[in-house]
Amino acid sequence: MDVQTRELRYFIAVAEELHFGRAAQRLGIAQPPLSRAIRLLEQRMGLTLLDRTSRGVHLTAAGEVFLAEGRVALDAVAAAVRRARRAAATTPRLVLALKPGSDADLLQPILDRYAATPDAVPVDLAFSVGERAAMVRDGRADLALLHRPQNDLSGLDSEDLHVEGQVVVLPDGHPLTARTEVSMADLRGGTQPRWPESRPEVTGHLVTDTDQLLQLVRLGRMVAVLPESIRDRLPPGTVSRPVIDAEQATLVIAWHRESTSRQVAAFIRAATSVKTELEQV
Repeated sequence: MDVQTRELRYFIAVAEELHFGRAAQRLGIAQPPLSRAIRLLEQRMGLTLLDRTSRGVHLTAAGEVFLAEGRVALDAVAAAVRRARRAAATTPRLVLALKPGSDADLLQPILDRYAATPDAVPVDLAFSVGERAAMVRDGRADLALLHRPQNDLSGLDSEDLHVEGQVVVLPDGHPLTARTEVSMADLRGGTQPRWPESRPEVTGHLVTDTDQLLQLVRLGRMVAVLPESIRDRLPPGTVSRPVIDAEQATLVIAWHRESTSRQVAAFIRAATSVKTELEQV
């Protein structure tokens, strides 16, 4: 059964507002045609998506599922349109999303290697802390430099570029600074950070950039497990100790799982060839 994107937008607005009047205002249409559109959608699907009572509007179990899946579907359509428009551009370009200072000094060699390939196109750098993976999923970027296990890579394919151990960053005077190394069990119960792109199961204090995080550590508000390369950027008032059983931090080049772009493939080949050469040094 075909469901139009307009119908999805209508349903999602009502499901999020749980009020036909507010949803109609949000959509910029009158309430009666919105109500009719939802009724017709339910009839064609053979399902009740919304319970309408004198006390308000509520989602049914089917409506909860359709809301979640409908959001995904609309996002996928929007992403497809963005990627198609960019592919049709008269001057094609690649967009690489990355976090400042997170490239393990690999970015310039990769850019140089890609630029030397036949038919290379300009590469725009989009700096972001909290949206790199989302930018690839929704078509705003073609590729991203991400870290595993910190980032959520769902919906993306990736190639490993650089692996390093992790350290815990502590404020001066913290009891664990008396040790030469610590374990994850030693950190249990302490306040740790959660990034905007963290995996869903990660909990903790939300931080949006590394400088903010290190300031909170220096003030004794939290401790943070980070790739060991952070040692070169530690501010006064903080120290680091190796975490012997922390999962290794892996820098990856990631792209959309459905990508068929030849330029994306060429960039990935350039990135992996740089990685291979560095491993042989």
